[in-house]
Amino acid sequence: MSRALVLGWFALVGFVLFGLTAACSGDPGYNEDELILATTTSLKDSGLLDQLVPIFEAEHEITVKIIAVGTGAALRMGVEGNADVLLTHAPAAELQLLQAGDVISRTLVAYNDFVVVGPAEDPAGVAGLTDVSAALRTIAESGATFASRGDDSGTHKKELILWSDAGLSPSSESHDWYLDVGQGMSATLTVANQRGAYALTDRGTFLALSEDLAGLRPLVEGDPRLLNFYSVMEVDGDKGRINVVAAQAFSAFLTRDDIQAMIGDYLRERYGQPLFIPAAGETEEGISARGGAAN
Repeated sequence: MSRALVLGWFALVGFVLFGLTAACSGDPGYNEDELILATTTSLKDSGLLDQLVPIFEAEHEITVKIIAVGTGAALRMGVEGNADVLLTHAPAAELQLLQAGDVISRTLVAYNDFVVVGPAEDPAGVAGLTDVSAALRTIAESGATFASRGDDSGTHKKELILWSDAGLSPSSESHDWYLDVGQGMSATLTVANQRGAYALTDRGTFLALSEDLAGLRPLVEGDPRLLNFYSVMEVDGDKGRINVVAAQAFSAFLTRDDIQAMIGDYLRERYGQPLFIPAAGETEEGISARGGAAN
């Protein structure tokens, strides 16, 4: 037998023995020391995760790697097996992942609402409207600038639904008043503030960043269609190196009574209203039926 064949044989045996050793030693098939959380830029921008994640890390002696992207990108990470757990706010798209088996659970964590913000002078005259469809049609007819995230995020998905409900489908290619920013919530609000534009934002992010957005005011709110639901989802472990144990622990952590209380209290005193309302154990239907008012 040639030297090359002998070396190849030993390499093959070594590889097999390594695999058997890993299996016998209980290798879980994933990095036990790290949890990859794919979440939304709007949720990250609010600062809430900076309060909650260190508590989870200390309790479970694990590092949480937060990847903040648009909800569409976060959901794709789940489909591709590139994240262990998802925390997003696009119910229809989330249910598609659950039905397809890409995630094994979907649990409501909290909610707030979307608001249409705009310049204090309100050139379109929409302040005080509670029908978001009427407000969007009025903005479009006025030709006032509207800044869209345009990034396939949960907020962008909601915005497109609301435009469709209003019987419109604006785009930057065909409407010069429609500005496609293509970035996260913080960047989009900054652009709206600089350009005197209207924008759709979740209330939590707007309040958290309001000190830097002096030119913007909440103008349209209160429509039940503006409710904004955040859910946690555990990615299917069959996708590969998924830390299913930590994902389950993180999901349980977010819905725990003391953590739910922290979510409800987050920055409430500073802004005189909650940025997020705890929702563990509830349903979107039940919350919508009471118009979003807290229990």
